Parts: sequence; structure tokens; C-alpha cells
Amino acid sequence: MVIDKPFVSRFFSDKCYINIMYRLHLGKKPNIENPRTYNEKLQWLKLYDRRDEHTVMVDKYEVRKYVADKIGEEYLIPLLGVWDRAEDIDFDKLPDKFVLKCNHNSGKGMCICKDKSKLDIAKVCKELNEGLKENYFYKGREWPYKNIKPRIVCEKYMECSSGDLKDYKFMCYNGEVKHCFVFSDRFSDSGAYLTVFDTNWERVALSRPKFDVRNIEISKPVNYEKMIEFARIFAEGIPFSRIDFYEVDGKIYFGEITFFPSSGFQAFEPENWDDIMGSWITLPEKKS
Repeated sequence: MVIDKPFVSRFFSDKCYINIMYRLHLGKKPNIENPRTYNEKLQWLKLYDRRDEHTVMVDKYEVRKYVADKIGEEYLIPLLGVWDRAEDIDFDKLPDKFVLKCNHNSGKGMCICKDKSKLDIAKVCKELNEGLKENYFYKGREWPYKNIKPRIVCEKYMECSSGDLKDYKFMCYNGEVKHCFVFSDRFSDSGAYLTVFDTNWERVALSRPKFDVRNIEISKPVNYEKMIEFARIFAEGIPFSRIDFYEVDGKIYFGEITFFPSSGFQAFEPENWDDIMGSWITLPEKKS
């Protein structure tokens, strides 16, 4: 379906577009005006809880100052450069491993370089410039992305001494952490695996159809409680947010903040988790 293409989606109002995409992804009509489920409430928040500070919080460049002010710059992944155009990047000055990404979208233009000698620089630049042209807002009507100034950001390639890197995603409901989605083998050929834990590091019987679940033991991060503490700081006063961290050889690094994981179009297994998670979100007064 091509409705999520920017040149097509711009012809639809935000509410109309959200209704169509919700049906396409989840197979049913959302009740946006009187939402009950997690996915419905995220759609309501897209339309009626638009705050300028959220734009800073999802901007992968501007958020760095925000994080430094909140918890300290020592928790930031080292920045190797920032540019307005791919042509301005001096690849000779970059290390053998690095990550290039746009600050204003998710995925398009991203380059995870593990060996610069094998990098197709022309292809990378082409994809980055295509990413710069994208207004990510039109893919899911996530308002915080609408007015970000597009840039290219380069960060240090992060991995543990074991070669692994787990992604800890803390799901926060009205400022309170309820569970943590842990993604392992994120950059493997087989794709990422998902395991969900509660705040006591007990496995939760929750999954998403897109991701395989690994029935293996995953050790509790050394800094798990500290990450929960930081997640609460970022999530304060927000109906729903997901705060991401990495732990690299015992040290915490901030990942990102998002308000609409999978744009609020994600199925869960078992399905009743959509209702459970929705019950944890208390909506604010409507803003339009």
C-alpha cells in the first residue's frame, strides 16, 4: 500500500490518515476520541498532546544537550561529527567503525559501518541525502518530527568487549517504568531478538509478532536500577514515553527517546496487552 508515501499522505488530514493506517496495520478501526487501548491512546496523543519540547527530545542531535542537562554528558555516545549535507563528510577523518544517521527520522539513511575499507561511500551519501529530504512526520503523523531541522549525525560505533550490544527500552507510563523491552543481536544477520522484563528483572509473557523471542537467560544489567532512575527523570510529566539505553562494559549510554513506538500501530502477543498497557496511560486535557 502506498498511502504512507509522503506525496500521497499529505492529501489526508492527520485524523483521517491515522484511521486508515491503523486499519491497515491492526485490522480494525480505532476509537480515537474515547481511547482505551495502548495503541488508541498513542493515536490520541499524536493529535491532542503536541508540545514543543518533544521536538527537542526526539531530535537525535538537539537531544544531546537535553540529556547532558538532565543526567550529565558522560552518558552520551561520543559524537564524531554533524553535517547539513552528505557531501560535507570527510570520511578519511572518520575511524574504521562508526554510525551515521539522520537526526530527524528513523532508519532511512542510517549507516552502521564496521569496516570503513569496505564502505561504498557514494551509496552511503546517496542514502543519507535521501534521508535528509524525508519529513518523517508524514509516515505516521508523529508531530514531534514535523519541524526538526534535518542533519546528519555521526557517533562512535558502540559494542561491548564481548562483541554484543543489547538495547534496553524502558516503557514509561505517566512517568513510571513498567517494563523493559530488551533487544539482543540487534545487528545480526538473523535479526533482533526481543525479551521483556518487569522492573524486578522477571520475564514478562509479552512479545511482538515482528520479533522472535529467545528462551535463553539474559543477565540483569549492572546498572539496571540506575537506568530505571534515569528513565523516570526523562519520562516525568509525560503520558507515555520509551527511554532507551545501552550498557557497554558496565557503563550506561543514552540511546533515544520516542513517544510513539512503531507509530502506535503495533500488535502484541497476547493481544490483551494492548488493553493492559492502555490502562496505564492517563491522558491529559486535549490540546489541538
